[in-house]
Amino acid sequence: MKSSKLFLGIAVVALGFTSCKDEKETQAEKKVNTYVVYVDSLGNIPAQDAKQNWVAINASYEMRSSEADAALANLKDADKAQEKINASRAKYAELKAKVEADRIAQKTVVVAVGPKQKLRNILFGEGKVGDDMNFSWVNKNNILKVYDAFFQSYKDNKNNFSREDYDEVKVLYEGLDSRKNTVEKEGLSSEDNGKIASIKFKFAPMFKINRIGAKSAEMKKAKQ
Repeated sequence: MKSSKLFLGIAVVALGFTSCKDEKETQAEKKVNTYVVYVDSLGNIPAQDAKQNWVAINASYEMRSSEADAALANLKDADKAQEKINASRAKYAELKAKVEADRIAQKTVVVAVGPKQKLRNILFGEGKVGDDMNFSWVNKNNILKVYDAFFQSYKDNKNNFSREDYDEVKVLYEGLDSRKNTVEKEGLSSEDNGKIASIKFKFAPMFKINRIGAKSAEMKKAKQ
């Protein structure tokens, strides 16, 4: 009887030990699989979203990667699990390289903005007017604000303009004026129209004098 109880006790201990060991292995497998699934899910994220949230994505990746590496110690078939981890690691490295290349390319585009586009951005806001000189975004509800912002930006920056800048300002101003002719037919209020006329009245002589001054300064510099 005593022998039977002893055997039963040993069996219970062994079963508990095996159960504990199985639980550790189950959790380890889960960690590895979680890492693999996470890396696979990154491939479904739109490129722009990945680029904007890359710091958070990378931090989450590093955490799961460390957990997967630590889990190997509790796996019977660690070599097979390592192969899965290595495959996912290669996928992530490829994605990371692509995201970083896109970020570098975007910075390069910003740096490559030409002087004419910089001037358009100054006078109308970032990216509002491009090479096509399209003012269709200007309407009866915002045209007064556009004229006012244009005039204020012009006054703030006119001392830094070259002769070429003044030529571009003229083209831009004419483009805005052309759009105004269309907007008037679309219901521009008489009050806003009057305020725009006041801005134009102030701008015209100022621009004329400034442009002549820029041309004179350029000619003087050329003779030196």
